[in-house]
Amino acid sequence: MQACNRKKKHGKDTAVQGTNDSSVVSKVSAAAQGYFRDDFLKSFVCKVSRRAPLINRGYYVRWCAVDHCVKRFLRVTEGCPRRQVLSLGAGFDSLYFRLQAEGAVERVVVYEVDFPDVARRKAALIKGSNHLKDALKDWSPDSPSPNGPVCVSSARYSLLGVDVREERGVEEALSQAGVQWGAPTLLLSDAVIGWAARLFPQSLFVMYEQIRPGDPFGRVMQEHFLKLNSALHAIGHYPDTAAQRRRFLDRGWERCSCLDMNQFYLDLVSEKERHRVENLEPFDEFEEWHQKCSHYFILTASRGPLTSQALVSPLSVCSSLRAAGTEPPCPPRDALSEAPEGPGWEGLGMGSAPLGPGAVLLSGGAGRGGRGDGARLLIRGPRGWRCVCMGPQTGVRMYHTLTAIPDWGVVVFGGRTSPLHPIGSVLRMTYDLSSLPDPSGPDGPARDWLSVEELVCTGNEPLPRWRHTATLLRYSGQNFLFVFGGRTEAEPVLGDAHFLCVEDQHWTEVPVDGEPPGARHSHSACGYAGGAVIFGGLGGGGAALGDAVVLRPAETGFCWARLRVHPAPAPRYSHSAHVIGHKLVLVGGVWLQAEGVPGVAVIDLTTGGSVEYSLDTSGVPWPLMLHSFRSEPLDEEGAVIAVTGGGGTASLSGRI
Repeated sequence: MQACNRKKKHGKDTAVQGTNDSSVVSKVSAAAQGYFRDDFLKSFVCKVSRRAPLINRGYYVRWCAVDHCVKRFLRVTEGCPRRQVLSLGAGFDSLYFRLQAEGAVERVVVYEVDFPDVARRKAALIKGSNHLKDALKDWSPDSPSPNGPVCVSSARYSLLGVDVREERGVEEALSQAGVQWGAPTLLLSDAVIGWAARLFPQSLFVMYEQIRPGDPFGRVMQEHFLKLNSALHAIGHYPDTAAQRRRFLDRGWERCSCLDMNQFYLDLVSEKERHRVENLEPFDEFEEWHQKCSHYFILTASRGPLTSQALVSPLSVCSSLRAAGTEPPCPPRDALSEAPEGPGWEGLGMGSAPLGPGAVLLSGGAGRGGRGDGARLLIRGPRGWRCVCMGPQTGVRMYHTLTAIPDWGVVVFGGRTSPLHPIGSVLRMTYDLSSLPDPSGPDGPARDWLSVEELVCTGNEPLPRWRHTATLLRYSGQNFLFVFGGRTEAEPVLGDAHFLCVEDQHWTEVPVDGEPPGARHSHSACGYAGGAVIFGGLGGGGAALGDAVVLRPAETGFCWARLRVHPAPAPRYSHSAHVIGHKLVLVGGVWLQAEGVPGVAVIDLTTGGSVEYSLDTSGVPWPLMLHSFRSEPLDEEGAVIAVTGGGGTASLSGRI
């Protein structure tokens, strides 16, 4: 049994060490793309591989948070005769070499500890790199190897090979390496919390870890680490930032501050730096980015004379809203269930339009099989759902709009093939539902029920865009497509409004008075009282918006009016919305200022009152992520709303 346990432990250790190898490759990728400067990391990899922009951003924000804490610690202790940085589980991190290159190691000693195998491999890489050896001027790789766990020993840097879970062994190894227990010490670690508080009376602790295991993203995150044989054990005991703070205060630390990475990025990274980073690579994965950041945190704890110094603390809007208690109330939950005999169509960034009772047209989007270039019709019949497909005639599009025009067809506007290639064409889709196969028959292609043509529109056409809204309005007795907001490959947010006369196929100048809404994308817009109501979205600077603005008919055109909503709903984006009677129903989305995930919010458009509801998703057999999805009411009362795609989920219906 002991041999079996040792084998299991060795297997887990090997998996954990493997995450170091993957991590350093990703760090090198982020550095190579200019997210941060680190000329030493590439010495620890055999080959530079480029990661996806989302991964590069994730490693940047972690690097930025730790670097922020290190630099703050050095400023706080600049008058001390000796400072120490102790990195437990350091892997192939290059912190010492970066500090040395910046001239920041005066009166600083850096100690790194990791598994013996990792430490020996790192020592061999240092020995084989002139670039790294030059940073250790008083260490000769040709000298006899130190005894015991010390793999590299110099005046300013020591590398120790010891299992960080063996507290006694770590303590002995550090003593052998010359650690001064009473000196001001910065600890970079995700373990040994109580041990560190006991041994270092003047210390600042920095930790970067995961939180929020219970929501859909948290479940997927845990499954990912479980597949890597590196399960997240602490996350269940300390699921949020408040629990993490208690974790440290209960173990001897005198002060603790903890921010999730959305708070850190928006509060402590300057607007200028964010602008620089956000323009390094084409990027359009905002939902995944914000959800990832909401599930990781940076924590600093302190004790002793350094207790008054907080390395991270909230500064601005994102954190102040959380501190004010903006978590939405959660009345009895509404149920969400998988549609019986559903077609199981996956995709995100699709367009949708209702064609009749129980009939929803979908086009474009992307799924695990790639990007779609055709159209599908979901039909709800007495035996459940069925899907009718047509050939690839609409082209590859994501984040475009489909707007149904009675007795005319469907307008397809905007979208993109990639973040560098927006689409400027306008399509007209006409359909004949009577030509569909027998609804009781099997799913399959039906090429004659839908036709597509490109429109040649006159007038001052808007910039090609995606993540916009397009709403049907009536003006001067004609149908108009009202286009608002979105983004382009050059403009991160747009705030312009455009009107396309459908019958004349002409972009028309329509007078609009009043203060327009701020620029945004991934918002919602619904036809209401002869105009439209816009809610939320992602605004300039990456902040989610929570305002409701109504476009009302006026004598000569339209006018903007702000809707006062009370209590104010939590800001969100990438949601869907429907006007049912005189109520605006918001479904899903992504938010940054509240715990949990958005469910359903209902805003009374006559009184301004609002209520937030959570969703009971126990009837859905997968982690449901309600963003980048499409939804359409299936009856006039809005009692049933069909939700399709988004976050990899299949087609389902929810009783709301």
